[in-house]
Amino acid sequence: MDPFAIAFLVLSGMFVLIFLHVPIGVAMGASGVIGFGVLAGFKPALTLLAGETATLFSSLDMGAIPLFLMMGAFATVAGLSEDLYRIAYALLGHRRGGLAMATIGGCAGFGAVCGSAVATAATFGKVALPQMLARRYSPSFAAGTIAAGGTLGSLVPPSIIMVVYAMLSGQLIITLYIAAIVPALLAVAMHFLTISLYVRLEPGAGPAGPKLSWRERAAELKHGGPVLLLVAAVLGGTTFGVFTATEAAAVGAAMAFFFSVARRRLTRKRFWGALTDTAQSTAMIYVIIAGASVFSYFVTVSHASELMVKAIQNSGMPALGVITALLAMYILLGAVFDEIAAMVITMPFVLPIIAGYGYDLVWWGVINVVVCELGMIVPPIGINVFVIHGLARQIPLTTIYRGVTPFILMDTLRLALLVAFPVLTLWLPAALK
Repeated sequence: MDPFAIAFLVLSGMFVLIFLHVPIGVAMGASGVIGFGVLAGFKPALTLLAGETATLFSSLDMGAIPLFLMMGAFATVAGLSEDLYRIAYALLGHRRGGLAMATIGGCAGFGAVCGSAVATAATFGKVALPQMLARRYSPSFAAGTIAAGGTLGSLVPPSIIMVVYAMLSGQLIITLYIAAIVPALLAVAMHFLTISLYVRLEPGAGPAGPKLSWRERAAELKHGGPVLLLVAAVLGGTTFGVFTATEAAAVGAAMAFFFSVARRRLTRKRFWGALTDTAQSTAMIYVIIAGASVFSYFVTVSHASELMVKAIQNSGMPALGVITALLAMYILLGAVFDEIAAMVITMPFVLPIIAGYGYDLVWWGVINVVVCELGMIVPPIGINVFVIHGLARQIPLTTIYRGVTPFILMDTLRLALLVAFPVLTLWLPAALK
């Protein structure tokens, strides 16, 4: 049988397994083994499964994943998310829409100690949503702001999805982190702009709060000093080459653990809960990476990606048209799958296309994260919207979608800017070399 036909059948079988609720990593790994077995024999296929998995797990960079997850777990126990929110509110809460801006700022800061969009949305759904509703913010605006702000957890370094991308694409984790800094700052600025425009058009949606004195603001900054120190250590250490990504994760996890102990918030139950959550998330991500690695090897051996690249290039479609089509595909996938799954399923086919057109894979890694973020708030699903709805059942899904729509429009504009001007992503890594 033609290898391309085998690849098509294997890919179809993989999606059937996924829709039957087989874990994505298992579905990808099983499909890769079966496909490679048909091409080269099942004994080599089983050897491939063992060899690829062993090689992958022997990489020191893989240690960054559980350490970053542990940092986020202990940071949550220590109450650092509440500290970030109070600091941002002390600085911005007196403005119209200021509480929403504080939420965006808090989400960005928590993304630097969490690395997960869903976890960021869930955390601030608990921390910020009651505060916003109590201060007479419209439910639509409040819920939409948190759903959109939660996506910053994937983009702001350290990001778990970027570690996965680096592992599967062969890029340096630190380079990806540095490349994401400017797009992350642009995201925060454009979310602030969205809020400003929203409350200008709907003044009652986000009333201003009381203005704190400089002494009160200084008190909040002092109380939140640990979280600022943690963010500075992790981001500053990786950006300026003091730490590798894995070392930064270890330092961050140790600091978050120390703060939770110092604040006397680390009970035995919370300690084991943090370790259990870390272990469960790590196992899930490791299985996904292992399965994706085996599946990618099969796709390479079958030459399916090469044939696809040649077919697209021979079609005469301009490079920008190909990129636009891929972005539309990712938005649709992001509405159905979580961010990591949407990326790893498509990487064996998409990366050769991107490289074939001469695009930088670091740039594409950031674009990949940004477009997956957008998919997480786009109807009809949008996983972050469902997270907020799960925390606030009294707010209908349609109401949350209405509130998140302005952020979707602004995020689409941001994505277009990053695609049109790759320098926004690539100049900082080049400047720091």
